[in-house]
Amino acid sequence: MALLVRVLWPQMSQSLECGGSEQIPGIDVQWGRKYHTTNKLSTTKDSPQPVEEKVGAFTKIIEAMGFTGPLKYSKWKIKIAALRMYTSCVEKTDFEEFFLRCQMPDTFNSWFLITLLHVWMCLVRMKQEGRSGKYMCRIIVHFMWEDVEQRGRVMGVNSYILKKNMILMTNNFYAAILGYDEGILSDDRGLAAALWRTFFNQKCEDPRQLELLVEYVRKQMQYLDSMNGEDLLLTGEVSWRPLVEKNPQSILKPHSPTYNDEGL
Repeated sequence: MALLVRVLWPQMSQSLECGGSEQIPGIDVQWGRKYHTTNKLSTTKDSPQPVEEKVGAFTKIIEAMGFTGPLKYSKWKIKIAALRMYTSCVEKTDFEEFFLRCQMPDTFNSWFLITLLHVWMCLVRMKQEGRSGKYMCRIIVHFMWEDVEQRGRVMGVNSYILKKNMILMTNNFYAAILGYDEGILSDDRGLAAALWRTFFNQKCEDPRQLELLVEYVRKQMQYLDSMNGEDLLLTGEVSWRPLVEKNPQSILKPHSPTYNDEGL
């Protein structure tokens, strides 16, 4: 992996053709820690893909009209699980370690880039769970934007500036999703290029940081793939591997979460 990143590094140092994530104007202020602190690998293309669900003609019609048809589990259960999964992205991620090891400033924009990366990994995993998983993905994104807007208000950002920045961040989000999707299905050089453009905003000067993040995404996706899909749909409980493993042998299949008959 180190060799692949170093081979790619000269190309990325010279290329500025692709647009990375833009710095968000007006809200790139220092974060108080209270806002974000509570506490060769396989890829998704190697994982078995789920069989497409068979749905009736009525379901196809209402979904073609933009509505969600009947799902395997009730929508409110999936919404609760989606909220838990998004919460895992912002409360179980060690932001301080990312700031330190990736030399990122402690700002709102850095928080958003780290959160976006973890939300994307959740979306990749849940899209493998059929129609229920795709519905859950939409709810996760909805909760993410609600949280982003609320944090902007807490920071005292002017409502007009916040609205403009939300539009910019939305564009950056979907561009990042497309880039990361292409990268995870590619080799390490393709994933490194996607991370360099989006996560590092084309400003990473140390190839070791890029190598570290490529390894982190690969192992994290492998870890998420080992989690039972039914458990994720019912509980939304996700844990994250540390950015730097103290014991590489500790990457084992996680224990199944416990929940009652109502999926809680």
